[in-house]
Formats: sequence, structure tokens, C-alpha cells
Amino acid sequence: MDKSRYYVSVQGRSVLNERGASSYEWEIEATPEEADQVRIELDLMQEKEEEAFPGYVFPWPDTPEQSTNALFQNALDRVYSTIYRLGTPGTKHQMEQLRLLSHFTDQ
Repeated sequence: MDKSRYYVSVQGRSVLNERGASSYEWEIEATPEEADQVRIELDLMQEKEEEAFPGYVFPWPDTPEQSTNALFQNALDRVYSTIYRLGTPGTKHQMEQLRLLSHFTDQ
């Protein structure tokens, strides 16, 4: 199946196929199914962020901050991993420069 260019905003939780439709951080080359997978992962990341919100507002003294953040961080790491895998050469280079995925790029 042919791949198309998509524009991904992690902050805006969006995957768009029009460059000027909204601001974006990353460009990927993906099939429609792969683009849908990125959307699903962004939705999951949003869910994990919302689930962790009460822990930020009403922290329990016996709950370490790392455990509050763990599910969200795992979802965020998965999103960045997928973006890197599907990313254009420019996207991959930028992610490497920002050291977003050091466990993938320090080989």
C-alpha cells in the first residue's frame, strides 16, 4: 500500500494529511492504517494523562511521583517510538538531536 505524508502534533494530539491545517511537530510517511495507529496511540496517551491527573492534584504521601507518571510516560514513549519508526529522515534526525529516543538511537 502506498504511503503518504502526515503531519503529527503530539502536543495537539493530531495526525493530519494537510501541512497547513494545523501546527505540527513531526512529519511521517505512513499508510492510512499506520496513521490510524498513531492516532490510537495519541488517544491512549491522552487517557493515561487524564487518569494520572488526580495524582498530580491530590498527591498521596505514600505514592511516589514516578508511579503516578509511569503509565503516561510509557504511552508517550510508545508514541515517539512510532513517530520515529515512520518518520521522514528530517524527523528522525531531529528526534536524534533532541535525544527523545536515546534507547533507540544510541546503538
